[in-house]
Amino acid sequence: METIAFFNLKGGVGKTTSAVNIAWHAANEGIPTLIWDLDPQGASSWLLNTDAQSETKPKKLLSGKTPIGDLVRTTEFDHLDIIPADFSFRHLDKQLSEQSDQGKQNLIAKLVEPFSENYALMILDCPPSFSLLTEQIFATADSLYLPLIPTHLSLRTFEQTRDFFKEHKLKPKRLHAFFNMVDRRRSMHRVMLAHPPKMLKNGLKTAIPYAAVVERMGDHRQPLPAFDKQSNVSQAYAELWQEIKQTLSEF
Repeated sequence: METIAFFNLKGGVGKTTSAVNIAWHAANEGIPTLIWDLDPQGASSWLLNTDAQSETKPKKLLSGKTPIGDLVRTTEFDHLDIIPADFSFRHLDKQLSEQSDQGKQNLIAKLVEPFSENYALMILDCPPSFSLLTEQIFATADSLYLPLIPTHLSLRTFEQTRDFFKEHKLKPKRLHAFFNMVDRRRSMHRVMLAHPPKMLKNGLKTAIPYAAVVERMGDHRQPLPAFDKQSNVSQAYAELWQEIKQTLSEF
């Protein structure tokens, strides 16, 4: 099983929409896919029209008293399941600190590992922060994908993430940024697309254009390609998935 994550420190950059759309493309190819919504805001869960059945106590989840498999829910799409966000997950970082031997044991990796029996791809939709939780997610994921708007402030968040990886002795080569919400009417966007900063040397080439149709995901509560396959942005996500596959060893 490949485990990938979508992350960004900055909100409003299309992290969750990217995670959901890529999950749909993988599942649409018949790849058994599980998305774990680790962001307490629960946007992935909402877009896939699923809810946690009851509040999960993080302490019981991490100790194994609540089997994580019990949290999996099916979606309306074949080969695509989800662990919906639970508002109690906002306490997950505290419980990780208490139960992982001062952070030395990667409990997220321990929770993810059993899913390799039933899934070929696991996608982690991360909370937008640096914490013990995200540090363990970073250590668990085979690759991480960071949507960036082509602006200096957005690039700054990538630089901070790269520095966090170096500080915690993780491998920055696993970070793959891609430009999202690109508006070619803006000169800065055009310049950055034409001349990507050197710090993005492991980045993906596919750029996702800004398009109002993405907002309709909320109207349908479905991934974009489930109701729109012809728009430029939908086709761009299809190309992004093909490029992501090239960074993975299993597909």
